[in-house]
Amino acid sequence: MELFNKSGALLASVLVMVGALIACQAKEDSVPPAQVIEAAAQALSVNGGAAAERRLREWAEQGSVVARRELGLFYQGNQARRAEAAKLLEQAALAGDSEAAFQLAEIYRGGQPFSAKAAEKARPWYLQAARHSHPKAALTLASLASSGQGVARDEEEAAKWADIAASLKAGSKSAAHGWGGY
Repeated sequence: MELFNKSGALLASVLVMVGALIACQAKEDSVPPAQVIEAAAQALSVNGGAAAERRLREWAEQGSVVARRELGLFYQGNQARRAEAAKLLEQAALAGDSEAAFQLAEIYRGGQPFSAKAAEKARPWYLQAARHSHPKAALTLASLASSGQGVARDEEEAAKWADIAASLKAGSKSAAHGWGGY
């Protein structure tokens, strides 16, 4: 009788595990929450795992804005995949991801000095990121307006963007929305 109880418990355990595996398989086609995607991206950047990259790609193809951003950020450092990084970041930015918009602007900016042609491509993305409460984007816009790099020098605009950046840094998420004309 004791043998039957042990084998019955074993069989029940196996059935529970099989059920859990089936449930996991059914959920595999769904996109997980942002925290799970960001954890996979972190694992990819630390370990360079092909499995993590494959999962990020799958989630990006399923329409996950966060997966597109994270995959774009990962590819950003690889010169051979820079165009793919820009495409993924643009898709995420167009969906409203402020970090993707900021990083896309940084790709277009391409470092210093800031040329007029680079400003034409980067500035709209800095604006979008700042309007979506990204303090570094607002600070970059303040710097560009103050120095006149790639845009007309405008101390008033520089001061407004500096104020917005300070408000965002202090935690006021609505600060950038109050400057609709910028």
